[in-house]
Amino acid sequence: MASEPSAPAGSAIDSVSVLSEDSRRRMFAFIRRARRAVTRDEAAASVGISRKLAAFHLDKLVDAGLLRARYETPGGVRKVGRQPKVYEPTDAQITVSIPDRRHELLAELLLDAVLAEGKGESAAQAAVRTAEERGRQLGEAAREDARPGRLGAERGLTVCEHLLDGYGYEPVRDTPTHLRLRNCPFHPLAAKAPDLVCGMNLAFLGGYLGGLEVKGIQAVLAPEPGECCVRLGPSDDDHAEPVGRSGQAAEVDRTDEAHEAEQVEESGQADQAGRADQAGRADQVIQNR
Repeated sequence: MASEPSAPAGSAIDSVSVLSEDSRRRMFAFIRRARRAVTRDEAAASVGISRKLAAFHLDKLVDAGLLRARYETPGGVRKVGRQPKVYEPTDAQITVSIPDRRHELLAELLLDAVLAEGKGESAAQAAVRTAEERGRQLGEAAREDARPGRLGAERGLTVCEHLLDGYGYEPVRDTPTHLRLRNCPFHPLAAKAPDLVCGMNLAFLGGYLGGLEVKGIQAVLAPEPGECCVRLGPSDDDHAEPVGRSGQAAEVDRTDEAHEAEQVEESGQADQAGRADQAGRADQVIQNR
């Protein structure tokens, strides 16, 4: 299932900043602990302020997306006159991280990979495949919503910037057809397992380009200290298809094949050394005779 990026860092910071006022923060804590809708009078009494001032602070919390309000009679007993306004927490989960981090996305992809690992597929291959599929789903959804028509390199990168910014990549346009990503949303986990995490990141962004059907642009690994390991730039062939699952899987296969080749070479060298040692011992025996 494709997930949308959570609230941008700016929105999250705005929401959290509302809690900097002491009475407001204490009322918010009281309402969360109440586990039920709370009236203005109850909220005011919890911090010892007037009902009018409490109403001001409560509406600020509603505007910030931390509370929701409705009109309801406490206890469900209908009385004559207007129902009082009550407040309760929203389901919003607000996280502030500077720079932006998206570890929850990485965790979702890894969980999906574990649950959907195919027969004969390694864990790393499943993770890369899952990342590419998620990126492709997001790209297809974005194309369906925007209906941009044919996307060449420059306009395609402009469309991509929205998603990349929403996921905390901090995209910067070096040239009309080159997009550098100043932030790695998966750091510091990427530093602990760069082959796995960077491979998933490459697949995710390549899948997004493929789903969005951007022509002439590809995702490539270009690690730089303090930045994302992936950049978006012109493909070798302007008419080439965007990076997709087959390309990512092939890259993982090539990596596995390289490791296997190294092992075979080492094994062959060991066998050769063993044969040479045996030949030397045989020569020595002949000489002794």
